[in-house]
Amino acid sequence: MRAGDVIALTEVYDTYAPFLFDYCHGLLRDRVEAAGALRNTLIMAREHVGRLSQPERLRGWLYALARKECMRRRESPNRHTGQEAPEADDGDLTEEQLSRREERRALAHSALAALSGRQREAIDLAARHELDATDLAGLFGIPPDEAAQLLDETLEDLGIALHAALIAQNHWEDCPSVSALTESWPLAPQAARSLIRHVDSCPTCGGRDTPPLPADRLLAVLPIAAIPGELRLDVLTAATAADRADNRRAIAAYAEPFTARGWPVPYQPPPPRARDRGAAGGRRNGRLVAAIGGGVAAIALVAVAMTAIGGAGANENTGATGPESPGTSADPSGPGPDPSLPGGVDPSESVSPSVSSTSASPSESPSPSETPTTESPTPRPTTSKPRPPRPGTLSVAGCSMGVNESCTIRITAVGGAVNWTVTGASGELSAGGSGRLGAGESTGVRVSRTNGWCWGKRSGSVSFSPGGSASVSYC
Repeated sequence: MRAGDVIALTEVYDTYAPFLFDYCHGLLRDRVEAAGALRNTLIMAREHVGRLSQPERLRGWLYALARKECMRRRESPNRHTGQEAPEADDGDLTEEQLSRREERRALAHSALAALSGRQREAIDLAARHELDATDLAGLFGIPPDEAAQLLDETLEDLGIALHAALIAQNHWEDCPSVSALTESWPLAPQAARSLIRHVDSCPTCGGRDTPPLPADRLLAVLPIAAIPGELRLDVLTAATAADRADNRRAIAAYAEPFTARGWPVPYQPPPPRARDRGAAGGRRNGRLVAAIGGGVAAIALVAVAMTAIGGAGANENTGATGPESPGTSADPSGPGPDPSLPGGVDPSESVSPSVSSTSASPSESPSPSETPTTESPTPRPTTSKPRPPRPGTLSVAGCSMGVNESCTIRITAVGGAVNWTVTGASGELSAGGSGRLGAGESTGVRVSRTNGWCWGKRSGSVSFSPGGSASVSYC
């Protein structure tokens, strides 16, 4: 690959692409986005392969590139959603074999539900994608000893969760408490953790022996996303065609910056103000037009507005998801703490866009009062009282959780100030909060799913007062 050999790139695709596609699909929950992420990953790998100083770490390095690209895509408000890939064909199974597989999948989901999102990703990468602690350290951007500790603690917690899940699966009739906790199967996260606490304190359940089941065997029954057959030619063409050199350079920029070891620094979402720059530009332009002709005071306002507009000239296309319209990736000054990675936080709590309130337009300056005179003022005709400020309306934008346990709904006050409140949620969702937004201000409302490890496409909504309902897709 360093020499630009197309055959080498073909061998890399044939060896790693099916597994990388399954990983990307797990993070993005859409086959179109997963295919684009895989294509960009291999283009990045070919363009930056000279940075990798340890060829034996190629597998983990490819996964680090893929994760960074997937996290970037999850930030895009225009990303494709709703088309999950079919499951890879594993041969013709009898009805009995299919039933047994579904039973084992429910057991795996119930055990995994007790883990954090960070632990689930780590054990999946280790058990199904054959990454070790050194690979995880480079992928998550953490020290190797911390990655090894994460893996050890995850395996220990998974063993405890599996022990409780096996008791729930095979002996639920023997304990009323277990029966009550397992009314829904597979288990939701809260029920899975409550079950573990019960087993630990119950003499009957705690004394039961359960057969050991290694993590790789437990997770082996989980579905694998089928890679599209036509993707191979698309990727190889995009990575080698002479007329796509500029596009490849733009895609390669998404992977930057890199560490001294040649691993991509984990993705960091751009600052909220950078994402809101396009909307803010419209407000600035409006203030500029309103300021013209306002006398000496207006000239100062024009100067300020022009300065603000000049500072926002280099827009970042942080939402681009396809290679034909790449934007400039965020370029943090150093590794730093990555909000999308484990550092005591769950990936499901960190990959959602961080939304902060945008600044409201400055209020109009009051008209200067008339110069007082010594003579009695001439009575003026009575004028109508000024109208009270018009109340605004609430604009809401839904979100998609993908494999996460939460996402952020964006709400904006339009046409005036708004006192808002979350009034309810449908589906297996929970959300809450209230506050006040000035005209043009925005904020984010976190919505979480209440079910456990889930598959398939589901949706619900979160309603707001005054008016407005945001759709939320999950699983």
